[in-house]
Amino acid sequence: MTSTADVHRAADPAPDPHPRRATWSALRPLVLRLHFYAGILIAPFLLVAATTGLLYAASFQIERIVYQHELTASVGQTRVPLSEQVAAARQAHPEGTITAVRPGDDPGQTTAVLLNLPGLAESTQLAVFVDPYTGKVRGALESYGSSGALPVRAWLSSLHRTLHLGEPGRLYSELAASWLWVVALGGLALWLSRRRRNGRRLRGLLAPDRAAGGLRTTLSWHGSVGLWAVLGLLFLSATGLTWSKYAGANVDELRSTLGWTTPSISTSAGDHSSHGATGHQAGAASNVGVDQVVQAAAGKGLSGPLEIVWPGEAGSPYLVKEIDKTAPTRLDQVAVDPATGQVVAELRFADHPLAAKLTRWGIDGHMGLLFGLANQIVVAALAVAVITLIVLGYRMWWRRRPTRGFGRPYPRGAWRGVHWGLLVSLAFLAIAVGYFLPLMGISLAAFLVIDCLLGLRSKMAG
Repeated sequence: MTSTADVHRAADPAPDPHPRRATWSALRPLVLRLHFYAGILIAPFLLVAATTGLLYAASFQIERIVYQHELTASVGQTRVPLSEQVAAARQAHPEGTITAVRPGDDPGQTTAVLLNLPGLAESTQLAVFVDPYTGKVRGALESYGSSGALPVRAWLSSLHRTLHLGEPGRLYSELAASWLWVVALGGLALWLSRRRRNGRRLRGLLAPDRAAGGLRTTLSWHGSVGLWAVLGLLFLSATGLTWSKYAGANVDELRSTLGWTTPSISTSAGDHSSHGATGHQAGAASNVGVDQVVQAAAGKGLSGPLEIVWPGEAGSPYLVKEIDKTAPTRLDQVAVDPATGQVVAELRFADHPLAAKLTRWGIDGHMGLLFGLANQIVVAALAVAVITLIVLGYRMWWRRRPTRGFGRPYPRGAWRGVHWGLLVSLAFLAIAVGYFLPLMGISLAAFLVIDCLLGLRSKMAG
C-alpha cells in the first residue's frame, strides 16, 4: 500500500497537543517514513506478486478449458471397475510405475492414474486419464506436486512463486510476503489516525471522498480500499511466508517446537503384517485389488474425491485419502492391508491439532482451493486491491515528487519525541522480526542506510 508523505502532511491538521496522544504523534512520522520507503521500494515486488497471483486465481478454470479432452468423459450407465481402468493406464504406459489413482468422482470426469516415469523432473508424475465408463485412455499429461496441477496451472504457479527463475526467484515472493503485513498495518494505522485527527465519520474511512478533489480524492481511495482489504492482505502475507525459503524454514522450526506439525498415518510394511506372516510375505501372497481397497475405505466413511496411494514397498498398505479441499473437514485417511482388505490404521482430520488444521486451511485458502470458486473470487479481489493500492500510491508520489530525488518522506527528528523505553522496545522488536524474516531485516537495514544518506545530503545542501 504505497503512500506519499506529502499528501498526508498537506491534508492533516497541526499535531494534536493532547498528552494522551503525544506517543502516537511522535510515532506517526516514523510509521509514515517506513510506509513511504516500503511503498516506493517494495511495491514493485508486491505488484508482480499480485499480478501473477491474479493469473493463478483463474488457473483452475483455464486448466479445465485447455485440457477438456483429457479431463472429461462421456457419461454412461455403468462404470468399469477401477482395477480395469488402472490396467488400461498400465498397458498404455508399461514403462511407468503406478504411484496413485484419483478416481473420477463427478459424472463426466475421468480417472487419473499417476505413474513414475524415468526422466521426469522431481515432484512430477505422468497422469494417465481413463474414461471410467469405457475404460479407454483419453490422454496423458505431466502432473506436478501434491495438488496434481497440470502443465498450464503448474506454469502459472511457478510464475507466481519464482518467476521461473528457480530458487533465486523465490526471493522476490518472500520479500513481498515479508513486507506486505507491515505495509498493510502501517497504512491501517495512518488511515485510522486521520479519523481521530480530522474528526472524520466512519463513512469517510470506509468509502472514498469523491468531493475532496485532486490528491485528497486519490488518498481517500487509497485509504478506503486498503481498509477493506487489510485482513485479506494479512492472511496472504502470513500464508505466503509458509512457502518461502528462509522465513519458511523458521516457520517450520517454530511449528515443530510448538508441536504444531501435521500428524501422519503409518504405512510401513512392518506395522501391518497379518496372519502370522511378515508384511512382505502377506503382500507377495495376495492382493485384494484396488476396488476392494476403495470399498474398505468407504466402510470407514471416506467418500470422493479420493486418492489411493499405491504401497511403496512389498506388504505395505494402500493409503486412501480424501482430497476434497473445497470442504475443509473432508480430509480423512485410512491405511488398508493389501492382503486382507482390512483397514489397519485411521487418521481423522477432526483429530488433528487446531494449529495443523489452521495451517491446512490457510494454505488451501491462499491457493484458492478452500470453498472452491468463492475462494478464487476473494483471492482475485485481493490481488486487484493490491494492484489498485500500488497504482494509487505511485500516482500520489509522482504528482507530489520534488524536482530531484524520489521524495521527502516526512520532516526528520520526530523520533526524539518518543520515550526512550518505547524506542528500545521497537528496536528489539525490529531485530527479532528481522531475524525471523531475514529478507525483511536486510531490506529494513537498507532503508535505514538510504534514509541516513538522504539526511546527510539534506544537511550538505542546507
